Amino acid sequence: MQSILHELDRRREQARAGGGEKRVAAQHAKGKLTARERIELLLDEGSFEEFDMFVEHRCADFGMQEQKIPGDGVVTGWGTINGKIVYVFSKDFTVFGGSLSGAHAAKIVKVQRLAMKVGAPVIGLFDAGGARIQEGVDSLAGYAD
Repeated sequence: MQSILHELDRRREQARAGGGEKRVAAQHAKGKLTARERIELLLDEGSFEEFDMFVEHRCADFGMQEQKIPGDGVVTGWGTINGKIVYVFSKDFTVFGGSLSGAHAAKIVKVQRLAMKVGAPVIGLFDAGGARIQEGVDSLAGYAD
């Protein structure tokens, strides 16, 4: 059981690292916060509950199968602001420039649908370069969802 928990912790740490130290440093050098840092500042302390942390894109073209990063460039979940529930997504520029993939879009749509069920607002924090061209029209379809 300990090995399973250790592996879970390792995978969570990997997901929280986004695009890695070099890309996070580049983000900070531009005076910008990471997706997780923006969420942390926005929500009440300790209230954020993330979901779909391990989602990865499904693209196998252009060498993308070798470039999978947990979370796929968007952090999603819910938390509170002044004690009120809000759902949030924050695009992570350190992962593929925060660009939209099919899996990325599905995470955002899930946030919107869950918020609609409970009548909570959705807050989207954008720092992105548009659709992920490697996925072609599959990524563009995410805008329609």
